[in-house]
Amino acid sequence: MAHPYRLARLLLTALALTLPASIEAATCRPAWVAAWGASQMAPTGENRLADGVLKDATLRQLIRPSVDGRRLRLRLSNLMGTQPLHLRGVTLARARNAGSPAIYADTLRAVTFDGKADVIVPAGADYLSDPVDLPTTALESLAVSVHYGVEPAGQTSHPGSRATSWIIRGDGLRASDMPGATQTEHWFQLSGLEVERCVTVKAPAAAIVALGDSITDGNGTTTNGNDRWTDRLAERLQADPRLRHLSVVNQGIGGNRLLDDGLGPNALARLDRDVLVQPGVRYLIVLEGVNDLGTLTREAPVGADAHAAHVARIIGAYRQIVERAHARGVKVIGATIMPFMGFDYYHPDASNEADRQAVNRWIRTPGKFDGVIDFDAVVRDPARPDRLRADHDKGDHIHLSPKGYRAMADAIPLDLFR
Repeated sequence: MAHPYRLARLLLTALALTLPASIEAATCRPAWVAAWGASQMAPTGENRLADGVLKDATLRQLIRPSVDGRRLRLRLSNLMGTQPLHLRGVTLARARNAGSPAIYADTLRAVTFDGKADVIVPAGADYLSDPVDLPTTALESLAVSVHYGVEPAGQTSHPGSRATSWIIRGDGLRASDMPGATQTEHWFQLSGLEVERCVTVKAPAAAIVALGDSITDGNGTTTNGNDRWTDRLAERLQADPRLRHLSVVNQGIGGNRLLDDGLGPNALARLDRDVLVQPGVRYLIVLEGVNDLGTLTREAPVGADAHAAHVARIIGAYRQIVERAHARGVKVIGATIMPFMGFDYYHPDASNEADRQAVNRWIRTPGKFDGVIDFDAVVRDPARPDRLRADHDKGDHIHLSPKGYRAMADAIPLDLFR
């Protein structure tokens, strides 16, 4: 039996070790943080649903929060709408798997807005739901079902979902499954998911937002596979007990540019809406510029002065992003632009490659960004550094394969977020 004095010392030592954690847990405060997001735009061509498809129909979409939460809030968007949009109802539930509309019926919750089941979202606006009591686990699939009253006057969408959505006629908000539903690989009206966390000094509410183009959006990844580089980054953070409080929000748009509109609004135009207003944002990763470099000469060659001016404008856009983010207390991490030689749509030549090298030199220069992720060094072919490694190339010489996206994420120094 231990001596009474020794026993007392052991008890006091144990108390001293546990007391700070107990005090911290008792003094934690609730805070909302962005856990998932999708940049909104006007779909075109085959990305657009046929007229009338959403009128009196239910759309079920799957999303994956990147961090745990005690309660949830949905953000619905009518950004591209020209008239107010009436939604008859919304529900939320845990999905059985990432590629199916089937849900766990006992987890189904009605989502309300100002205490009501339906909501009218003004034209051009987002609308935030009331809190939903459905504790969620990071990286699980959630099913969001929306019952439309009228056809949207101007579709608002994120075309590059890389996730299946399902449409059935009428009110299917509480359907446990949707056999025979029409499928589409786009998200509509759904711009964000926020979770409420009990935060402390050691584990604040903090989000990492990735601002990018199709490489961030996930062109070349597996449908319903959740294998974008941002997905893998979220998995790495969740595997580290010191970093599990960090969420990852993907705000990539295929074809996006820094300077001009492409398939969606340019990066500077959407910076506030897609990044700076996200609750809890503390870090911004910027991976933009390859489409700016490529489109300069897509139609015809230009002179050396035009190349130099274009590089200067790209760097100017980076400076704008850094200054505006710093004003909100956000740390900005620059990511180097990866090779795209051989991409037929842009048919780049030595001048385009020289532009890319000039931009990357600026990104790597200390003091320009708060940190740097050198994706270029990770995925370029050592024998031909103006091209992607063959085993990381999707096959079009600009987008990556799932293996390539994993290599990108695994190369991100987690110390950037400690």
